Amino acid sequence: MALSPALSGEEAQAAPNPVTGAGEFDARPQAGLQPGLPQYWYYDHLALPLPERHGFPRGRFTQVRIAMRVQGLLLPEQAHDVAPAEWSVLERIHTPDYLRNVREGTLSPQAIRELGLPFSPALVTRARAVVSATVNAAVHVVRAARTEPSTPTVAPRLWAAGVIGGGTHHAFAERGAGYCLFNDIAVAVHVLRGEGLARRIAVVDLDVHQGNGTAEIFHNEPEVFTFSVHGEKNWPHRKSRSDFDLGLPDGTGDDAYLDAIQEPLEALFRDFRPEVVFYQAGVDPLATDRLGRLSLTPQGLRERDRRVFALCREQGCPVVLTLGGGYSRPPELSVAAHLNTVRELAAHCGPC
Repeated sequence: MALSPALSGEEAQAAPNPVTGAGEFDARPQAGLQPGLPQYWYYDHLALPLPERHGFPRGRFTQVRIAMRVQGLLLPEQAHDVAPAEWSVLERIHTPDYLRNVREGTLSPQAIRELGLPFSPALVTRARAVVSATVNAAVHVVRAARTEPSTPTVAPRLWAAGVIGGGTHHAFAERGAGYCLFNDIAVAVHVLRGEGLARRIAVVDLDVHQGNGTAEIFHNEPEVFTFSVHGEKNWPHRKSRSDFDLGLPDGTGDDAYLDAIQEPLEALFRDFRPEVVFYQAGVDPLATDRLGRLSLTPQGLRERDRRVFALCREQGCPVVLTLGGGYSRPPELSVAAHLNTVRELAAHCGPC
């Protein structure tokens, strides 16, 4: 089925849900948030102007959202639009000088080259909305999970929320990089900790590119565990140090990949015991991905997702899903892989 990026009148209507400063988050769980019905926040209605031949895959997350709706994976009560995050929220992670340069449009040519996207006010607005989406997903899923009574006779349920996009894990506190202007996951982690909603948080990053910005931001924070499995020879060539790093060779393939991640994932839940997991589920390990090179099949990638969600469910650990990277040709292959991630999440949020 051909997926058109065009939005209907209904989809184009905005229902802003702004993220504001500290202490101003809605204390109530999002209406309709319940096991079996993951909630999703989106921002793809905000345009990202790009040159015709730019390498960033335009329209990918709009295609994912439309396909989710068509296939019954996104009901109206599950979909939440956002307004851009307030600058005060970004200040939780990013430095004043960096934010001032972004606000005033005075980033250096070198900083813009490292970012990899043409700088514009529209880019800033969209990047702020990415942060807003991830923060809202995180705050609401953790608060909703707290409403579930704890009974030893009831099997654990998976509380989950996601972003149709997100996962801008290459942004550092003081600069952007690799298509990432702000680090949405890092800001959301800081919000959860600052609001007293969670203390021990794990970031499980299985994008093919190491989450170098997130790792650097939390390198001295013992209660935030950064976990990255990535292509050893892939970008970024100068990697940061995560709490757990596993670099895999080009051409790894399904079996070796799944064998490699299983024990470290189990050890993360056993030893660190996170209260919430941010799962960066990039689909760029696919064999069809022009930037990936790990040579996974769609089936192998879906099994990766199943293992992460199964561990979260077994441990009763809420999960915040970000979709991360995907650069397959044709782009519909990335869209299909993102949809498999969403399907797998829905399956694990079903009846216990």
